[in-house]
Amino acid sequence: MSANMQQDWKHWRLRREDTGLAWLDLDKADASTNVLSSEVMSEFARVLDALDAAPPKALVIASAKPAGFIAGADIEEFSRLDSVLAARMLVERGWLLFKRLAEVRYPTLALIRGHCMGGGLELALACRHRIVVDEPGTKLALPEVMLGIVPGWGGMLRLPALIGPAAALDLMLTGKSVDAKKAKRLGLADDCVPARVMESAARIVALGGKPAGKLPAKERATRWAMNGPLRKRVADKARAQAACKVSRANYPAPFAIVDIWEKYAGNALDVPASDPSSLDAIFSSPTARNLVRVFHLQERLKAFGKDSDFAPRHVHVVGAGVMGGDIAAVCALRGMTVTLQDQSVERIAPAIARAAKLFERRHKGDAKQVRFTLDRLIPDPKGEGAARADLIIEAIFENLDVKRSLFAELEARARPDAVLATNTSSLRLEDIATALKDPSRLVGIHFFNPVPMLPLVEVVQGEATDAEVLRRATGFVRRIDKLPLPVQSAPGFLVNAVLGPYMLEALRCVEEGIAPETVDAALVEFGMPMGPVELVDTVGLDIAVAAGKVLAGEGAEPPARLLKLVAEGKLGRKSGEGYYRWVEGKALKGAGKEAAPEGLLARLLSQLPGRRSPDARPPPPIPPGLAERVLAPLLAATQRCVAQGVVADADLADAGVIFGTGFAPHTGGPLHHAGSLVRHT
Repeated sequence: MSANMQQDWKHWRLRREDTGLAWLDLDKADASTNVLSSEVMSEFARVLDALDAAPPKALVIASAKPAGFIAGADIEEFSRLDSVLAARMLVERGWLLFKRLAEVRYPTLALIRGHCMGGGLELALACRHRIVVDEPGTKLALPEVMLGIVPGWGGMLRLPALIGPAAALDLMLTGKSVDAKKAKRLGLADDCVPARVMESAARIVALGGKPAGKLPAKERATRWAMNGPLRKRVADKARAQAACKVSRANYPAPFAIVDIWEKYAGNALDVPASDPSSLDAIFSSPTARNLVRVFHLQERLKAFGKDSDFAPRHVHVVGAGVMGGDIAAVCALRGMTVTLQDQSVERIAPAIARAAKLFERRHKGDAKQVRFTLDRLIPDPKGEGAARADLIIEAIFENLDVKRSLFAELEARARPDAVLATNTSSLRLEDIATALKDPSRLVGIHFFNPVPMLPLVEVVQGEATDAEVLRRATGFVRRIDKLPLPVQSAPGFLVNAVLGPYMLEALRCVEEGIAPETVDAALVEFGMPMGPVELVDTVGLDIAVAAGKVLAGEGAEPPARLLKLVAEGKLGRKSGEGYYRWVEGKALKGAGKEAAPEGLLARLLSQLPGRRSPDARPPPPIPPGLAERVLAPLLAATQRCVAQGVVADADLADAGVIFGTGFAPHTGGPLHHAGSLVRHT
C-alpha cells in the first residue's frame, strides 16, 4: 500500500492499494471527535481534486479515530453564524460538495464504525455504498431537528430515496438514531459486519465483489408511489403527525423538512426566502438559536464528572420502591453489580420484575443479555452488600428520623472509602448527616421519576460534604449516562423548588373555577410536555401536600380542593382519581378526552425538541395570559435559586429546569425566556 503523498492535508489521510482501491481516513487534528468544520470541508474538496486527477478504482471513506465516524457539522461554527446569508452559504457549501461526491465516476463506500450523525450521515449517503460495524457504539441519525434546523447537505434528498419516505421522514422528524442492525434492515447500509472483518468487507463491496441487494418488487412499487403520485398524501400525513407532537410556531423545522422533501426535492436552497420553510425563516427563528443553546447547556452538564475516575463496581441501594428499584436497575444496565435491600424478598420482587421488563426493552429481546443484566441485580433483604459496596444509595420514604437511623447503621457497616448518598428530594443533608460520625461522607444524588427515562440527576453538596466525595458522586452520575447538576443543600434543591410554586399556581387557578383541562392546555400550548394539574395527579396528591412549604410557599396553605381530594383518598393516578379520573394509566379529560401517553415527559427530555400527544377533541378556549400567570412563580423561583446560590449561575439553572422539568426547550430555558420577554417590552 502506497503512502499518502499529500502532506499538506491536515485532517485527511489518503492511502492507495496496489489493487487500485483508495482509503481516505478522516482524523480531525487536535480533536477527539471528527466534526465537519469549514476547514475539514475545504480540505475534503482538495482531496476530491486529487482523486479527480488520479481516479482510484474505488474509494473507501473511514475514520481514523476510535471515538466514531463523524459526529456531524461543527456546532461551534454554527453557533457563530451571524446572518442568514452566512447560514445559507454554509448549507450551499455542504450541498454542492456532497453532490460532487455523489457524482464521482468511481465507486465510493462509507465504512461506519461508531457514531455517524448529521453531516456525517449526509456524507455517507452521498457514497454509493455503506457498511456499518456491528458494535453498540455504532449509531446513525439525522438529528438536525433537535437543533431547530434541517439536514441541508443532501439528507432530505438521499435518505427518502434510499430507505423510502415513510422511514426517512420518521428518522428526520424525530432525530432518533438507529443501530447497525437496524440500519441494515432499513436498507440504510449494504451490510452489517463485525469489526474484525470490516476492512475486508469494505474492500469486497467497494471493488464490486458483492452486489447490492435488490428490493422485493412490492417494496419497489410502494416506494415509487410514495416518492411519486402519493407524495402529497405522505407529506400531509407526516405534517399531521408532527402537528400532534409540536406546534409549527414553536418548532418550525419538522414542518420545513416535510415541505422541502415534498415540494423542492429535498433541496433547501431552492425554497424561496418568503416561504415559511425557507432557510431564511429557519435560521432567523429564535427556536434554532435557543435549541443550539440547549445543546450547549447539555454539553456543559456532561462535562461535570469528567475529572473523576470513580467507577463503582458494586452499588448498594436501600429501598426497593419505584425510585430505588429503578435506580438499581439503571446501575445494573451500566454493568455494575447491584445489591437491592428492603425489608423482605417480597418487597424486592416487584422491583426485579419491573427491571426485567426494562432490560428486555433496552436489550431488544436479547435473552442472553437480559439474563446477564438480571444476574447483576441481587435481592439483598439483609443488607449484606452494604459492607462490600463502593457506593451506597438510600432511597426510602421521606422521614428524617428513619433516614438518620439508617445512615448510622450504614456508616457502621460500610467500607471507610465507600460513598454514602441519599436520594432525598426535600430534606436537608445537614439534618440527615447529624447521625453520622463523619458527616463529610454524605452527598445527595437526587434522581427523578421515571429514573430510566429522565436524564437529570441533582448532585447535592451539604455544608460538610467532602470535595472528593462530591467529585465521586458526580463521576458516578456520568458513568450511568445521566446529566449531573451540582446544587447546594436547600429545600427542594432546584427542580422541586421551582416546580412547587408552579403547580401551586395551577391549582389556585382551578380553585378559582378554571377547568383543569384549560390550565393544562394553556401550558402545553406554551410548550410544556405535560400540564401542571396532570403533573400533580401523576406525582400524587398526597406527595404534593406532604411537600409542604416547597409546594405551598412560605406562609401559604395548600388549596382546599387539594386537601379535600386527599382526605377522600383520591390521590391522582395511583388511586385512579384525583383532579382527573385515570384509566389504564391515562387521565380522562372532559368528555372522554384522553391525556398524553404515560412517559411523555421522559420522552421529551431524552429526545429534544419537546413532544405532546394528539387530543381527541379540540382544546378548550384558553383565557389570555393564563400560561404567563402559571409560569410566573416558576420563573421567580428559578431566579431565587440563582440568587441564593443553590446553583452556580443562570445557565445551570436553565439547564436544570429544562432537563429536570421539561420546561419548553424552544425558549432556551426559564431565565433565558424571562430575559427575552424583558428585551421585547
